[in-house]
Amino acid sequence: MSSSDESVSNPVPLLEEAAVISSPNQILSTEELSVLNVRSNRQGLVQLAGHLAVMVVSGYFWATHRNHLLLAIPALIVYGFSLAAMFAPMHESVHRTAFANNRLNDFVAWFAGLLSFYNSTFYRRYHKWHHRYTQIPDFDPELSDPKPSNLWEYLLEISGLLWWWGKLRGHFSVATGQLDNCAFIPETARDEVVGSVRLQLGVYASAIALSILFQQPWFFLYWLLPLAVGQPILRMILLAEHTGCTLDANYLTNTRTTLTIAPIRFLMWNMPFHAEHHLYASIPFHALPAAHEKLRPHFAHVESGYLNVNRTLIANFGKNI
Repeated sequence: MSSSDESVSNPVPLLEEAAVISSPNQILSTEELSVLNVRSNRQGLVQLAGHLAVMVVSGYFWATHRNHLLLAIPALIVYGFSLAAMFAPMHESVHRTAFANNRLNDFVAWFAGLLSFYNSTFYRRYHKWHHRYTQIPDFDPELSDPKPSNLWEYLLEISGLLWWWGKLRGHFSVATGQLDNCAFIPETARDEVVGSVRLQLGVYASAIALSILFQQPWFFLYWLLPLAVGQPILRMILLAEHTGCTLDANYLTNTRTTLTIAPIRFLMWNMPFHAEHHLYASIPFHALPAAHEKLRPHFAHVESGYLNVNRTLIANFGKNI
């Protein structure tokens, strides 16, 4: 996951030209993995309902108490982050582990991407390569977006400005059929990806048109501004996933798990257990805490708190890490 994952500056080498990537260590037994791999429509729907409830309640307080800053600002922050964090159900559904039903996975992935300004149809192909070539230079498409190396670059990254620019540029490039730098999208999927992005942009255009028609700042107040407010929190979380980890095919050292508070784990659908997810991507979100208990001793990067991780990243600027 990156600040501007809708575009890849350099073509990723074709699969047949790729170096052989070693398989992850098989730490869990077949029996253990089969138990953890069980998907559940019920658990997925309960999680989604809870996430949407947070969004609706915080959005209601933001909409009805904007003149009361002591209520409006916290409500905006919670609403904005719950909106940005719809990236998490999109990510889980793209893996088709959020629900047992694949049609439900695909629907939720597209809807969650719409809310969080991602496109799930594009992201599914992009993210597949990220998992296949995690932290392998010139192969992992996430590495096409350089990680910050100084405080200014870090603040620019956390602000979300690079992400907004990457999303705008990427969505419009895909919508106009410019996919030459997206080797991870096969020819057979290009029409589907282009059509999906065009439909998504059409939804945004319709929402803007309605705001203009009724002379109300709905699009700005209830989507654009909150999403902008929520992005810095999401950027800090996503930056912690691989930054400062090894640039190689070792799944035990190239990804970080961050131990964080329950509200963040909830809205991020247990994505903070990220090393576990990369080692065994088949494990659904609700089983990641149990997987963590079994796998934690094997990982090089298990750290406490996103503020702590980001402070460490800043402290290490200019050092070899």
